[in-house]
Amino acid sequence: MTRVEPRPAGAHPDSLASALAVPAAVAAGLALAQLATIANYGVFRDEFYYLACGRRLAWGYVDHPPLVALLARAGTGLLGDSLLGIRWIAVLCGMLTILATGLMVRRLGGGRFAQLVAALSVALAPHYLFTFRILSMNGPEILLWTLGGLAVLVAVQDDSPPAWVIFGVVCGLGLLNKHSMLIFGLGITVGLLATPARRHFRTPGPWLAAGIAALMFAPHVWWQVQHGWPTLEFIRNAQAEKIAAIGPPAFLVEQVKMMNPGTLPVWLAGLVDCLLARRRPERRILGIAFLVVLGVFLLQKAKPYYLTPVYPLLFAPGAVAIEQWGARRRWARWATPAAIVTVGALIAPLAWPVLPVGRFVAYSRALGIAPQPQERHEMGALPQHYADMFGWDDLARTVSRVYTSLPPEERQTARVFATNYGQAGALEYYAARYPLPRVVSPHNSYWLWGPGPDDGGTIIIIGGRREDHLHALERVEEVARTACGLCMPYENNRPVYVGRGWKVSLNGVWPREKRFI
Repeated sequence: MTRVEPRPAGAHPDSLASALAVPAAVAAGLALAQLATIANYGVFRDEFYYLACGRRLAWGYVDHPPLVALLARAGTGLLGDSLLGIRWIAVLCGMLTILATGLMVRRLGGGRFAQLVAALSVALAPHYLFTFRILSMNGPEILLWTLGGLAVLVAVQDDSPPAWVIFGVVCGLGLLNKHSMLIFGLGITVGLLATPARRHFRTPGPWLAAGIAALMFAPHVWWQVQHGWPTLEFIRNAQAEKIAAIGPPAFLVEQVKMMNPGTLPVWLAGLVDCLLARRRPERRILGIAFLVVLGVFLLQKAKPYYLTPVYPLLFAPGAVAIEQWGARRRWARWATPAAIVTVGALIAPLAWPVLPVGRFVAYSRALGIAPQPQERHEMGALPQHYADMFGWDDLARTVSRVYTSLPPEERQTARVFATNYGQAGALEYYAARYPLPRVVSPHNSYWLWGPGPDDGGTIIIIGGRREDHLHALERVEEVARTACGLCMPYENNRPVYVGRGWKVSLNGVWPREKRFI
């Protein structure tokens, strides 16, 4: 039997447009599907917060760097604060990730079949389906890690100084998006050092890349210094009080679930192919980088989804390996895309809100698949990523009724004290729809933004215990209760108080109210 030789890595005889036809078609299909369902359910808790950060642009925030706030400002600035305006950048990140993965396949010598497998792997991973539809740091993170892997491939294959410059810019943007880019950079560095590609450290390329990234990251570091390194405090508190640590076996099981069990042969083939490619240092770099990132997150007892941005770096070589293996087994190789599509379609409703809520609950129970809780909270009928899309409009209407029931002279100086950034962000968002006063909160960046003028006015308080509020106020009266049904249980049936007569000013109690978590 004649052995079919793969095209050499870096070979790309077709035009770029022709070579990307398949991933472009998959990307367009994903975008159309996302846009058609973009308004299903409601605004996600964290989206309210990022919108609030976008209204207060800075070089940093307590729990994240500045890029997501800038994207929130840009996205809504172009298309308004509808769900489409909030989320279109996330959809774009999904499209670009598929295209970048296709370019990686092309760089590794893969043809159209390999590009189809890699594109479907990205498009139908449940975690990606959710991530590429909401405003967050996670969509840009996946895109930037993929672009970083592509830039390293080009730099190593072609000895390309411009590719190292691009890698530096990508890493700089990644650091301004999420600090986990440091771990990605560590993985790539170890991969370079562990392969013959280490010779590149004798050239200016990697050092120039590091310098560019550091220079871009410097303003955020200076912001951290000026504010006493609040992100370190946030991380300590989250690890001690919030994140539900799981062991390595459960962590790995979650990877299979989040990335679609149908893609398991693809990324495992990619990992094996990369680690065994002794004569292809650019491939081994990708495999070693994956293992380094995996090891760091396991040691940190991180949330399982933290690892998900690295998978396109395995989807690309895995798809090429399957294409080459199946060159004489056409009947067998099509089993992989068939499994990706079949399993992906079956579990898509778990991460993509295409079903009405009632049908979703019944469907998820019938499947018997539930996401691993990643925070220490009581759960309701819906998983947290869906539950956090419900109840915010009801909260705003409840607080608005309390506010409008105040005497006119009290409404002029009234404020709302929200327990967390979800409540605060939602009230600010809905203030254009309902009459609402200024909102303050001690949670994360809202604490840094402060309580405002110390005018001693009436305050509306969401949640907490009346006896605790009486330490600072003469009179505290419960006047309403939140009712959100499908929301997270800790947001449901919360008391709403009206407090009057300050014993200690809000500015006076503000330092001890801080909640970085």
